[in-house]
Amino acid sequence: MTSPFGTDQEAFWAGEFGDEYTARNDGPQVVAANAALFAKVLAHAHGTRSVLELGANRGLNLRALRMLLPDASLTGLEINEQALGHLRGVDGVQVVQASLLDWQPPRTYDLVFTKGVLIHIAPERLPHAYDLLFKASARYILIAEYYAPAPTEIPYRGHAGRLFKRDFAGELLDRHPGLRVREHGFAWRRDPFPQDDLNWFLIEKPAS
Repeated sequence: MTSPFGTDQEAFWAGEFGDEYTARNDGPQVVAANAALFAKVLAHAHGTRSVLELGANRGLNLRALRMLLPDASLTGLEINEQALGHLRGVDGVQVVQASLLDWQPPRTYDLVFTKGVLIHIAPERLPHAYDLLFKASARYILIAEYYAPAPTEIPYRGHAGRLFKRDFAGELLDRHPGLRVREHGFAWRRDPFPQDDLNWFLIEKPAS
């Protein structure tokens, strides 16, 4: 059967493995840890009233953001059907069913972000993802991913070609000169509110 997706990685996450990931990742502790991370980010992203998440899965990041930004407009884009069912249950979130590699934003958002998503994109398609982040953002871009100074493939739960570490933020800055890093940090798995050893970069677009 021919896949409707342009890359093996998209088909992987839209299918059974993505279903298993969605079932495996849930719980109030995760939402609490996400809220702690986003509180640090939003302290430097003043005036955020609209947010777009690319690769929202079941909405654990958006649930945390709803707590911190009760009046903000939240939008989540997701490719996996089972995850979408959960995402539609998040209070006040506009849901978009699409691959970020195919989707064109109808508007801009104050904050656009990925968290643990760019690491799973086919490396040759990353320029498209960077361009989408830039195009969709009215002011801020947040990249929260695994960092490596050089592109590095990591085996992922017994699968090859499904997880890549690199300097995503640096590549975005090189591709779109004029962006600047507003703040950055590291979220450790041993923190009181743990993340999976993520580096995060809050990037700001120049005023037009």
